[in-house]
Amino acid sequence: MPSDKFPIGFINYPTPVLHDVPYQARPSPKNPVVKGLILHYLSSIVSAISPLHSFLWNNAGFNALRDKKELEDIEARYDPTVILLPKPGDEAIVSYTSGADLRVPPREWNGRFYTIADLHDAYKSGKVTPSDVVEVLLPLIRRDLEKRSPHSTAFVHIRPELMREAAEASTRRYQEGKPLGVLDGVPFAVKDHVEVKGYKRYAGTKYDYTKGKEVETSWCVKKIEEEGGVMIGKTSMHELGLDTTNNNLHWGTPLNPYNEEYYCGGSSGGSAYAVAQGLVAFAVGTDGGGSIRIPSNYCGVYGLKPSHGRVSQAPLSIPAISTAVTGPIASNMVDLEVSYRVLAQPDPSHLSSRQFALPKPISTPRSKKLGIFRTLFDRADPPVKELCQNALDYLAKSGYQIIDITLPLIPEGQLAHAMTILSEGATAHDDVTGFSPANKVLLKVAAQTPARDFLLSQRLRNMLMQHLAYLFQTHPGLIIVTPTTPNAGWPIGSGELAYGMSDGNTQIRNMEYVWLANFTGIPCIQFPVGYVDGKQGKSRVPVGLSGNGEWGAEDELIEFGYDGEQWLNEGFDGGRVRPKEWVDVLGKSE
Repeated sequence: MPSDKFPIGFINYPTPVLHDVPYQARPSPKNPVVKGLILHYLSSIVSAISPLHSFLWNNAGFNALRDKKELEDIEARYDPTVILLPKPGDEAIVSYTSGADLRVPPREWNGRFYTIADLHDAYKSGKVTPSDVVEVLLPLIRRDLEKRSPHSTAFVHIRPELMREAAEASTRRYQEGKPLGVLDGVPFAVKDHVEVKGYKRYAGTKYDYTKGKEVETSWCVKKIEEEGGVMIGKTSMHELGLDTTNNNLHWGTPLNPYNEEYYCGGSSGGSAYAVAQGLVAFAVGTDGGGSIRIPSNYCGVYGLKPSHGRVSQAPLSIPAISTAVTGPIASNMVDLEVSYRVLAQPDPSHLSSRQFALPKPISTPRSKKLGIFRTLFDRADPPVKELCQNALDYLAKSGYQIIDITLPLIPEGQLAHAMTILSEGATAHDDVTGFSPANKVLLKVAAQTPARDFLLSQRLRNMLMQHLAYLFQTHPGLIIVTPTTPNAGWPIGSGELAYGMSDGNTQIRNMEYVWLANFTGIPCIQFPVGYVDGKQGKSRVPVGLSGNGEWGAEDELIEFGYDGEQWLNEGFDGGRVRPKEWVDVLGKSE
């Protein structure tokens, strides 16, 4: 039954409806796992035989929505954008980077990463300059050196002359006592999916999608540069963003900073790697199915997937994806907060971005409510579940109320999300020549999606949005909490780095929690809550917790993230840990 609670202050808010559908797990997926040379040769055969495409599509379970009677009276919804409007009297923020009231982590915390405030203070003191930091970073990230650093694998394109030019301009501003703000001179990186003037864009492939033409810098990156941020390069990603390991046959695969026998996660893996290794305080990523949060989780850092449409991606030369957004990955909560607020400044040329309320810190008391769908939460692997539950127990003692909730058709929803993003990707890439073996097969299979099933997916999208609206209206301020992934990292298998691999079963498993925010357009934050022993290798791997908020509730999620940061550093035994190859950029610059 529809609820009589319909909020004001939003555009396109779903009709709040409680959909009481008991959880019913689906059989474990039976996608074939293929890797190494077999995948290399088999992909050409499979991608050329049309009947195999349909067989694999059905084998993946994509036809599972056809018998769901619950979808019969639901209208389809193709765009998940819900806009939080400014309140009467809201004024523009004078500066997001003034440095006032920054919540910098205490220096006594174990495993402390440098923050943008630390870099800013070092520059102001004159002991270190932005140019000094750039000269430390260049030999670590350049791919054209005879003896390359392992860190360079996380980068696909850098422009040393542009880095030096930006750093020199920042250095002069500090020498004159006129820095632009706390981001002035701070190095940052950008995922290869995002347009930046002077840089090529490969999107993880071997093709330059700029085609040698000069492109305009995306609005969100331009805002960082206007604050004096020094871009140090484009970071690697999974080819076309179509998997979650960051395995890349064209550019190489950066290894997990905490355990080199594990993947970084993807598809924003290069950005998460650069942050985790201390090369940058924050980086720009994109997220269509967990691509900010999964690598942030695997690499033990912080990530924020904003509400759909809140961060402008314009100008965009690639077709828009109805599940994808741009957002920050950062080493600390203070870096995540500042970078998000700059990235999310309204873009006058972008319809949804310009209508959103201005991002700003919360100045009134907030409701501290955490929603747990226990059946879903408990599907995590035991070590992950234990660490996340420990964090929740800490948060409950800190004043959070735990509320039991349900979510309808979650297994089917994951299939609907996958069908949607893959269909949109296949439409944009009809010619698969030159792509990795795994993506040749994936895109051919995705192209088999009938209109009927795509339509049913959009009905399920609307059902989920209606149910979420009901929860948010019934429990104002609610944050829906899950582990970020049910598994602790993804181990690298034999032969995978040389020839790639196709493992849809593990991909579905590690996306079990993250897809909901993409499909419904709500914001979601991920933060590390501890470490567990790896299944291979000698080192532990990070584990993360996620919070999903109402549309436009990024500011509430940021406060939740600060509380989570407190747990990791003061509640978790031993506190935070830095990777063994973490780069001390300030120490090396002095």
